Amino acid sequence: MRRRVFFLALLIVGCAGSASAAETVAQGPPAAEPAFAERAAELGVDFVHTNGASGKLYLAEILGAGAALWDYDQDGDLDLYLVQGGRMETRSPANEAREQPDPPLGRLFRNLLIESGRLAFRDATAESGLRTAGYGMGVAAGDFDNDGDLDLYLANFGHNQLWRNNGDGSFTDVTAAAGADDPRFSTGAAWLDYDDDGFLDLFVCNYVDFSLESHKECRGPSGLIDYCGPLSYQPYPDRLLHNNGDGTFSDGSASSRIASEYGGCLGVVADDFDLDGRLDLYVANDALANQLWINQGDGRFENRALLAGCAFNAEGKAEGSMGIDSGDYDGDGDPDLFMTHIFEEKNTLYRNLGSGSFEDASVDVGLAAPSYGRTGFGTAWIDYDGDGWLDLLVANGAVRFYPRSRSAVQPYPLDEKNQLFRNLGGGRFEETSAAGGPAFELSEVSRGAAFGDLDNDLDPDVVITNNGGPVRMLINQAGDRSRWLGLRLLRGKRDAYGARAGVQLEDGRVLWRRVRAEGSYASSNDPRVSFGLGAADRVVEVTVRWPGGRCERWEGAELVAGRYNLLRQGRGQSCQ
Repeated sequence: MRRRVFFLALLIVGCAGSASAAETVAQGPPAAEPAFAERAAELGVDFVHTNGASGKLYLAEILGAGAALWDYDQDGDLDLYLVQGGRMETRSPANEAREQPDPPLGRLFRNLLIESGRLAFRDATAESGLRTAGYGMGVAAGDFDNDGDLDLYLANFGHNQLWRNNGDGSFTDVTAAAGADDPRFSTGAAWLDYDDDGFLDLFVCNYVDFSLESHKECRGPSGLIDYCGPLSYQPYPDRLLHNNGDGTFSDGSASSRIASEYGGCLGVVADDFDLDGRLDLYVANDALANQLWINQGDGRFENRALLAGCAFNAEGKAEGSMGIDSGDYDGDGDPDLFMTHIFEEKNTLYRNLGSGSFEDASVDVGLAAPSYGRTGFGTAWIDYDGDGWLDLLVANGAVRFYPRSRSAVQPYPLDEKNQLFRNLGGGRFEETSAAGGPAFELSEVSRGAAFGDLDNDLDPDVVITNNGGPVRMLINQAGDRSRWLGLRLLRGKRDAYGARAGVQLEDGRVLWRRVRAEGSYASSNDPRVSFGLGAADRVVEVTVRWPGGRCERWEGAELVAGRYNLLRQGRGQSCQ
């Protein structure tokens, strides 16, 4: 009993930390200048996540929270929204309707880069009117009403919220009027136009049937009390909301077949995995089979994950999938999958073999071994060094207690270090966390990771959230040594989510990138795409495959390197 009381007391302190968990050795010598510099405090972002841990080990308190990088005021630079948790007992679904005295709120930070000429942020939460209800988990930014302004969807432990952007820096809660709520335990969401009608639909990731009333006491392998795993509760089905084009949504979960299977969703990406011109969905489920929903073109989806080889890993086992992203890491023109997993499971790379079939290539590419000692959450394919090859960043933080947490005075028992992996080309990766800089020596409880170009220099920066700890802003320094080409793809007034852009270099190599905001974990990303050009002196042409399968091309001479070029659907030359 004394051991249990001591252990619970440690938890109440918080979940961001100091000493590291089981380590893997970073590969490669550090660069002369670190690849990233952590600058959150310097830039005016003073946010600290509150997980509400009381020592009762509620499942929801270890899973939040995410972040959004989005240009909500359309001034040309990325702003930041950070999701907040709170005290579980007061922000649970049963109590969220009651007005709580000064609950911690999600916060909006406005980027001052364009107006001041330097990267800095100020808190714009009060003037925005954003006041979040419930215990926050994830966030998704997208222009659901096609007015050119990004709206915000908040996924909560409890009722979700849809905030319409009024275009003047303020927002209105239109959840009820739009029919966009989901009262279940949601972890994230994704905007996509799955039926190609020009309006963004909404996929909602739902987790498990956990509540404070159904809370269980679980024990780890040692027999001591620990957090419960997802299989302790029944999984929920996900939800697909169809945009009616008039500011409202209808529930298409049943008609689309998305609700026909239950999984415990923690992550989702929308991509054209079989290259038929229609957007599909890949769902990362926690400890259950993942789902590959192939778009049938008639409003329905078919789960082909088992036949496609991406429901289970190479050993035929389901894994604790959390973070996820899709991207063409090997340069063969089709989207591959990467997802993060729990301690003592490897992170998994599914290589697309063409036409939407996959193989587990994690061991072959060198990503399996470095991940066994970590629990990964937020992640993305990013070309952090500008050489044209997609690298990986993984945000780590445990969900169960290590033996060291019980045998020593350890105030932050779930902390782990984050990791950086460089794509060497030729289908191999090496861990380069040491070259990432001091930010990768921090040992915290990282969860969400939002990826985007905060300072408009075209290389990817990263915002990492920490459960029960401070936000981190990693500003890219490695990309400054490379040449870049940036694109913003528009369909009408809004970003063309799901479009794929291919940049052909003079050596014949084609770099493919996808316009997306979803992916990673519980977060929303910069929809602009940038291409590190490596040693290439010029771009021959750019090909864009728009959602729906239409193809257009632009001559390289029409584009300017070192800036974002605006490409609108219907303005390019038609192609096959």
